[in-house]
Amino acid sequence: MVHVKKLTFNDFQENTYLVFDDTNECVIIDPGCYYQSEREMLIQAIKQFKLKPVLLLNTHCHLDHIFGNKFIKDTYKIPFLANKNELPIIESAPTVAGVYGIQFDEVVIPDKFLNDGDEVTFGNTTLKVLFTPGHSPGSISFYDNENKFVISGDVLFHDSIGRYDFPLSDYDTLMNSIFNKLLTLEDEVKVYSGHGPETFIGREKRNNPFLLEFRETHLN
Repeated sequence: MVHVKKLTFNDFQENTYLVFDDTNECVIIDPGCYYQSEREMLIQAIKQFKLKPVLLLNTHCHLDHIFGNKFIKDTYKIPFLANKNELPIIESAPTVAGVYGIQFDEVVIPDKFLNDGDEVTFGNTTLKVLFTPGHSPGSISFYDNENKFVISGDVLFHDSIGRYDFPLSDYDTLMNSIFNKLLTLEDEVKVYSGHGPETFIGREKRNNPFLLEFRETHLN
């Protein structure tokens, strides 16, 4: 049995995920904990469930998803994995933080790079890496076929899609990722997004206005 625990952090209301199974090994995905109280909240959740963190994963490396990367690395001494195309995003983080008036210079470079089709294993769990760029150049999603869920970062949301007006973002690439990588999953697959509530692939196929418009204007 795989469990997904969501914690919402920082001024951007970013979703951080703890994914763990009955072995108590866990991966930490997109730690957005910026304030000390948020870091303490994350540690408390890990202690509450008696978890053993083994990997730090990023769906992508926009500022709000990497605030806690160095803290996690320093605290748990675990490998950090992301897609190589996120390096320019990581390196620009201090500059972007300055634009928002935020102090942030704790940049961490991945220990290993993940590519489409790779598998991330921990405990008795396997997450398949789906390359889903567009919101950022190296966005990836983590898909659990056995337990029917995907952690999609900022690619797909409940009734919305990721922003594509950032540097290195691209609308056509984003929509290609959504239609060819995510919407091909089964309707009952649960979607854990980088912001906001959970949803399901089938629901977004039927109701997401951005997807319905794209299908009408580009695919018909």
